[in-house]
Amino acid sequence: MKINKINFDGKKDSIEVSDKIIGAKINNKLVSHVLYKTNANYKGRKAKTKQKNEITGSTSKIYAQKGTGNARHASKKAPIFVGGGVAHGPKGELSYKKRKLNKSEKKLSIASLISKKNKLNDLIIIDDFQKEIQKTKEMNNILIKFEAKNSIIIADIKSRKNIIKSVRNIPNVKLTDVNHFSAYDLAKFKKIIFTETSIKELEKRY
Repeated sequence: MKINKINFDGKKDSIEVSDKIIGAKINNKLVSHVLYKTNANYKGRKAKTKQKNEITGSTSKIYAQKGTGNARHASKKAPIFVGGGVAHGPKGELSYKKRKLNKSEKKLSIASLISKKNKLNDLIIIDDFQKEIQKTKEMNNILIKFEAKNSIIIADIKSRKNIIKSVRNIPNVKLTDVNHFSAYDLAKFKKIIFTETSIKELEKRY
């Protein structure tokens, strides 16, 4: 499928991109499923309470089983006592089971989101950044020209090196490459910007 490629002067040219990326079937159910798993895995499970077996102290029975008139108890470590273990409390990161995402789920959800952005005219393909851009203002002006103030820029390695300094202080803009973005990133930002080389690199994977 042919799609417009924009240079930094605003002139349009056409580029051939695989239908598997920009013309894929939009599967909202799959995307929702992948986003749920990704979001769940991002959350830190750091809360931790001590279980009965982790409390320091004597394990001896606090009084005789019978004859005291009181309820039966074992050691002071029981959850019923102040300072004892916590029953059914959070157990920290080690006990948290991460939800697995297989490769086909990842690939299909990414293709689905890119295709949807293309349909909504929120997909932009630009020339590679051949020269280094150090000024944030200059990079900001480029994004304003493309109406992409809320965007993820997926650049090739050379382009990323040339613009990394100018992008890092711009709010609501993320710079990454084809190896380090997820469906969550594509859904989070309004516009997706690919450099010409990066879209070709992604195309090889499909």
